[in-house]
Amino acid sequence: MIAFLMGIPTIAPDALRRMIEQRAVTVIDVNARERWAEAHVPTARNVDPVTWREQELPADKDAMVVFYCSGPLCRKAPNAARRAAQLGYRNVKVMSAGISGWVGAGLPIENG
Repeated sequence: MIAFLMGIPTIAPDALRRMIEQRAVTVIDVNARERWAEAHVPTARNVDPVTWREQELPADKDAMVVFYCSGPLCRKAPNAARRAAQLGYRNVKVMSAGISGWVGAGLPIENG
């Protein structure tokens, strides 16, 4: 069963980890830059949740792109993901657990 958040399919932290290991995803962190520097999902790019540009996403609109923010109550990632879908990206998901869910699952982080 596929879950949705604000009309965007969601992905669990462990499923995202497997996609990262397969190099099958672009991960976008929309948390504040300072928060991203403290802890982020490995390979995640940090973009501003409101002012990001299409050039910051993959050129291939069929590429898998996963957005996340701080946690399940945050709406920055779903809003950014909906914007990507409106720009024509066809494989957009949200990790609704956010970085707090990723860390809570004991998954590795990067910082700096």
